[in-house]
Amino acid sequence: MEPYDLSAAEASAAIADGSLTSETLVRSCLSRIAARDPVVKAWSYLDARQAIADARECDKEIATHGGPKTPLHGIPIGVKDIIDVEGMPTTFNSVFYQDHVPSRDAECVRVVRACGAVILGKTDTVEFASGGRKALTTHPMNTGHSPGGSSSGSAAAVGDHHVPVAFGTQTAGSLIRPASYNGIYALKPTHASVAWPGAGQYAPSLDTIGWYGRSVDDVAMMAAAYRLRGVDQAAPAAQTLTVGLCKTPYADRCEPATLEMLESAGKRLAAAGITVTEVEMPDGFVELSEMHRRVMFGEGMSHFLAEYLEQGEALSPDFVSRVVGGDVIPAEALREAYDAAAAGRRSLEAMFDGGPDVIMCPSATGEAPKGLTSTGDYVMNAFLTLLHVPLLAIPAASGPSGLPIGVQIVAPRFDEPRLIAAARRLAPLLAPDRI
Repeated sequence: MEPYDLSAAEASAAIADGSLTSETLVRSCLSRIAARDPVVKAWSYLDARQAIADARECDKEIATHGGPKTPLHGIPIGVKDIIDVEGMPTTFNSVFYQDHVPSRDAECVRVVRACGAVILGKTDTVEFASGGRKALTTHPMNTGHSPGGSSSGSAAAVGDHHVPVAFGTQTAGSLIRPASYNGIYALKPTHASVAWPGAGQYAPSLDTIGWYGRSVDDVAMMAAAYRLRGVDQAAPAAQTLTVGLCKTPYADRCEPATLEMLESAGKRLAAAGITVTEVEMPDGFVELSEMHRRVMFGEGMSHFLAEYLEQGEALSPDFVSRVVGGDVIPAEALREAYDAAAAGRRSLEAMFDGGPDVIMCPSATGEAPKGLTSTGDYVMNAFLTLLHVPLLAIPAASGPSGLPIGVQIVAPRFDEPRLIAAARRLAPLLAPDRI
């Protein structure tokens, strides 16, 4: 095993016991990138010299203080290219921002820097994380397929062992869906749990910063760094657990293999002694996909207005349509969407009162789509993003093309501890070869 094959949690333990240095880990990641990124194209910007210098500084600090100051000390991290890193370009994958170099880190980057992490570089994304140009990133297991989006580069970089953890964002399904496609883990925290300033905004009522890893411990380690309420990275797996198996109101959009995977996963869990029940989302939830669209496009109008006024018709039609075209959302429709979202949050969380500990449903409609013109259908994620609940993606199976399919587990708002404890119990049963 090369150092780049280590999960973040494994690398952290090795740095703590002195069997691995940050510089060795960073150099290993850079060698993996050099070998693989000409094909995968996950990265939009790398500064190998600075990354090595930062890793050496971490090693000095660790030696001086007799060990790492946090579990993230010396761990390399990839940053989605809508999130500012001081001195690195934030291009948003837009022709209009190729020379934009921020002078300050985004708030989320400041946190991991303070924890001692090494910022390895910027990962490619869909333009403005919302439409327009697609990333050049290809699926690491089959370059004829998309890795998903908009967190395309981050998901592929973690899945292909370029870096152990990376930031993504989710406005509809841009964290959880690519995790499914790439066979990795992801945590989308409760909405607004991670500070947004310094990241490109799309729809403030939906936009959420999260991260990818290659184990439950990886995403839990990041959750602890952000002090998500009640999270303790050392929390044990749940000893008793009830899982509500849910096809969601959008099962008709799923490929047959996805629904078969969910049924098979339920049987595996039941055979292991976990209580599995079938649950259905409340009446009216089928409308939440449309309500999500209204909020996303409605708030997107104000956030793309300045771009439209400055760039005019040179701006991608996706963004023009949100400001002056067919995707402009009338006031009454937007009010209805906000009201439906508020009611839906109460209805979903009522399901946990005397019900399952977590709800488990598909994290995508199927395998990664062919070609790079589509990043896939986000219908399995968008309504949950609208409801602000935390989501954790777990690999579960392979589809008919041999590409991964995963599940997402859901907990009430601000109950990431419940989610992580459940994931620790479920992951060895769902993805024994990926923990």
